[in-house]
Amino acid sequence: MKYFATLMLFLWLTVAVANTADLVKFSDPAYHERYQLLITELRCPKCQNQNLADSNAPISLDLRAQIQQLLEKGLSNHEIEEYLTQRYSEFILYRPEVNQKTYLLWLSPLLFLGVGFVTVLRLSRRSTEISSPDVSGTPDQQQVADLLDDGGQ
Repeated sequence: MKYFATLMLFLWLTVAVANTADLVKFSDPAYHERYQLLITELRCPKCQNQNLADSNAPISLDLRAQIQQLLEKGLSNHEIEEYLTQRYSEFILYRPEVNQKTYLLWLSPLLFLGVGFVTVLRLSRRSTEISSPDVSGTPDQQQVADLLDDGGQ
């Protein structure tokens, strides 16, 4: 009986914890879809590579509440992203815009591929240019070459 009571208590606590998820209420049901889209597309400023929906950091909780308020004020998704970018920089965006500040970010993969291709090309040319050493120059080298050709016998 003690085991059963402990099991039931554990199950009750599990259900209670699972039901503590964010329950966000909106005046317009369309806001909920936009809210879900925004919190999955915006990055937590504190966490490493987590969006606002997945993060439990206090700043993420505050940002989710702020996004809810901005949606209720009637701001568009772009206006909300712009407002948060001004406050938290472009780090908050998973897909930052291509502009003067982000050219290096967008072009660095191509730059690294180009450097890698040039390096491989140079190394392959260098290996073909290196030929076997000319052993016919001095008598000692000739003896070594003869020994190698005879198999050392």
